[in-house]
Amino acid sequence: MPTLRVELFQGRTPEQKRELAQALTEACVRVLGGSADGVDVLFFDIARHDWATGGVPWSEVARPAAPATPA
Repeated sequence: MPTLRVELFQGRTPEQKRELAQALTEACVRVLGGSADGVDVLFFDIARHDWATGGVPWSEVARPAAPATPA
C-alpha cells in the first residue's frame, strides 16, 4: 500500500492532521483496496520562509484576513 507525503505550512493542529490522515487513508482503501493498516501518511511542516512559488517566498505573500467574529 502507499506511503503519502504531505507537505504543509507550519501551524496545522494535531487534530487537523489526524482528520486529514483518516480521510486520505479512507480514500486509498476505497480506490486501491487493501486495509487501512497498509497506508502510511507522513506530515512535513514547512516554514513559510522555506517555501516559494514563482520565486516569491510565502512569508512575503499577504495572508487573507481572518473571518470576522460575530459580536
